[in-house]
Amino acid sequence: MNYTENQNRKVLNKVMEVNKIICGNCLDVMKTFPDGCIDMTCTSPPYDSLRSYKGYTFDFEGIARQLFRVTKKSGVVVWVVGDATVNGSETGTSFRQALYFMECGFNLHDTMIYGKRNKPPLNHNRYEQEFEYMFVFSKGKPASVKLIQEQCLNYGKTNNGTVRNNGSDELSIKHGAYKKYKKTKPFGNIWWYVVGSEKGVMRHPGIFPEKLAQDHIISWSNKGDLILDPFCGSGTVPKMAIENDRNYIGIEIAEEYCNIANQRISQAQPQLF
Repeated sequence: MNYTENQNRKVLNKVMEVNKIICGNCLDVMKTFPDGCIDMTCTSPPYDSLRSYKGYTFDFEGIARQLFRVTKKSGVVVWVVGDATVNGSETGTSFRQALYFMECGFNLHDTMIYGKRNKPPLNHNRYEQEFEYMFVFSKGKPASVKLIQEQCLNYGKTNNGTVRNNGSDELSIKHGAYKKYKKTKPFGNIWWYVVGSEKGVMRHPGIFPEKLAQDHIISWSNKGDLILDPFCGSGTVPKMAIENDRNYIGIEIAEEYCNIANQRISQAQPQLF
């Protein structure tokens, strides 16, 4: 950690609890934070009736406004959410929430898909739901963008340089024409994961894969940054923040899940401080 990062940590620790799980209502807790203190948020809120969450309810609009306030200029919020089906219709909660974040002032930097490799069996008259949205909001232009790379199958070959326009016979020169393909290329925005692979944390109803949290943390933040999860549940985001040399704040309203999160964090390596 460099001098600037260390000084930032000391300043934050004077006004807020850094590298801790805070047991409480995230809206109330975030109201105590100073403006523009969070580099990145990665979270998945309890949505619709898909998750039984001990009877707690959440003020989504209030939380969205607080997230805008506490996010640094050029900071990012990753909001993982899906929709329930009620009376034969999907609720559309995900879209309404995305639009409200934009009303608060966020840019919708990317609309990504969290694909689930081990989807449940079909039990209704529509195609089985096997994904959730991962909305990536930014407060202006993101300060950190490190796109995860994958192997390029055409490595070493030459780009043929043309593409058809909207399915017509007309050809135009495309980006990178007549240059050799590089060894790697950025991932697309559909990410696939196996669900429920984390051991010992199944007492929480809404776990997402550790690698999902890690991939976003790597993509949208730098070492030493402060990562927030206002619905931290079993502690996946704080755990992956630690293991990728970031600071964290986790907020969780249920004491039982705070205990699970703290247990997982105690086993995380490497420790940042």
